[in-house]
Amino acid sequence: MPGQYRNLYYPGMKTTLNLNDQLLADAKALAAQQRTSLTRLIEEGLQLRLRAQATASGRGQVRLPVFKGRGGLVERVDPLSNKALLRALGDDA
Repeated sequence: MPGQYRNLYYPGMKTTLNLNDQLLADAKALAAQQRTSLTRLIEEGLQLRLRAQATASGRGQVRLPVFKGRGGLVERVDPLSNKALLRALGDDA
């Protein structure tokens, strides 16, 4: 009967994973180096991937503003030269 109460004290679920042998060895070494468990290392990795996925899908397309004013390039400034552009801005330090 002690097994039926196990989930009351440990909310996690046991799962079997098939991992590449080298990946598993590297993960175990990293877990030992960081003084953590292999389970915690895998949980952190999954959380990072899920967070990155949520961030990427939440971005969507961004509309960039378009300047429709008059003007153009300042005379005698080479738009292909960073140095010339900085000099024209007075920021050539």
